[in-house]
Amino acid sequence: MRVLHVCAELFPLLKTGGLADVAGALPLALGALACDVRVLLPGFPAILAGLNMDGEVAAVNSMAGPVRILFGHTDSGIAVYVIDAPHCFDRPGSPYLDVGQQPYSDNHLRFALLGWVAARLASGLDSYWRAELVHAHDWHAGLVPAYLVAAGRPAKSVFTVHNLAYQGVFPAAAFASLELPPEFFSLEGLEFHGKISFMKAGLYFCDHITTVSPRYACEITHDEQGCGLDGLLRTRKADLSGILNGVDDQVWSPNLDPLIAANYSLEKMQGKAKCKLDMQIRMGLDQCSDQPLFAVVSRLTEQKGLHLVLAALDEITRRGGQFVLLGGGDTALEGAFKAAAAANPTQIAVQIGYDEACSHRIMAAADVLLVPSRFEPCGLTQLYALKYGALPLVRRVGGLADTVIDCSLENLEDASATGFVFDDFNTTALTKALRRAFILWHRPKDWKTTRRSAMQVDFGWSAAAAQYMALYERLIGE
Repeated sequence: MRVLHVCAELFPLLKTGGLADVAGALPLALGALACDVRVLLPGFPAILAGLNMDGEVAAVNSMAGPVRILFGHTDSGIAVYVIDAPHCFDRPGSPYLDVGQQPYSDNHLRFALLGWVAARLASGLDSYWRAELVHAHDWHAGLVPAYLVAAGRPAKSVFTVHNLAYQGVFPAAAFASLELPPEFFSLEGLEFHGKISFMKAGLYFCDHITTVSPRYACEITHDEQGCGLDGLLRTRKADLSGILNGVDDQVWSPNLDPLIAANYSLEKMQGKAKCKLDMQIRMGLDQCSDQPLFAVVSRLTEQKGLHLVLAALDEITRRGGQFVLLGGGDTALEGAFKAAAAANPTQIAVQIGYDEACSHRIMAAADVLLVPSRFEPCGLTQLYALKYGALPLVRRVGGLADTVIDCSLENLEDASATGFVFDDFNTTALTKALRRAFILWHRPKDWKTTRRSAMQVDFGWSAAAAQYMALYERLIGE
């Protein structure tokens, strides 16, 4: 079975969020099941620099100008097509924003290219390999199913929603440059409140929709989390399923991780205390093993519930806990967390920005990872935390609800608990969960049992890959 994945980033070449982790791990897991997988990526400099190039597949004129399609491999063995178009992708700033943190004015063309090229690869652009199914990820690849339909459906399509809140919405005037049939700009197409929505295009034109957790697949068919697309999703409910993301054991494993101060395992946990001490020294916190270390590794946005964490910092420190944060985003949140750290530097530490090595060190050091999200399609940090023995404290939503079992009395009794779960999106509910975390911390036997249960949970990619394979086989067989 020949499957082409289409996305905007891939770990370790380029990463701005969890999408890259998925793109870097799922193709390998599918390959282990004898699926012939290739990935199509935009030619950002970091991606071109990180690949072992085999050569040029084709040079074509696109709606965004002349482009070359190159072919290469990652060091891990993933086969990759790259759209080499420096006028589109070789720019200062981030992959999506300019140096002033504003979206590039031609983002509609830059990411429409992913769909345009994918449809041509499915139609035989590469005479040596032709996709039977194209799997598009998030809004950046949202036009993939539309271009496939416009090309006569040369391959089946799957569209995965990683976060419905980011939709790739552009002015209606941009439609003319996309080289799609005029009738596609309609209610039954990619028109969304008079504008273009790449996300809606993916949802409408694909053969099957997946999301990254079962609960999120249900949540987005309702008004609260449907982001204006819940009506469309309800009409496509028969073609909608949730497949939980996994964790790459080669990247996230405390007994193998080269980025942490000391390795450890379920049977030999001494290294975790060394990692905690290392983090305390690095961040200037009190060097005390008796204080539980609470952590956040996250984009700083309202969605992630970080304003709730800010309001609960006094609860953490008053009860003798420490807090460390790694993340960036909303400038007001950044400033508030930095101010809190400046006011209490021995108990609160903040590092603004994202650093892959630091994120590993925090997982290894932390006793509790806070993920109090307003909504969370899947969440990967809580999965990493479970593997590293940092008990997740999460809101009962999306993939967080699917992956963390609350430390209620009955769950403690049968040793199924793996963390702390609360319901209401407010400071009171978070504070009550924090109090339960401190209570468990002061019951060392129960804490160790819960930590052991957390580290034993298997969220490897093999289960997800098997579900995707079954879906691919069904679609291709139809």
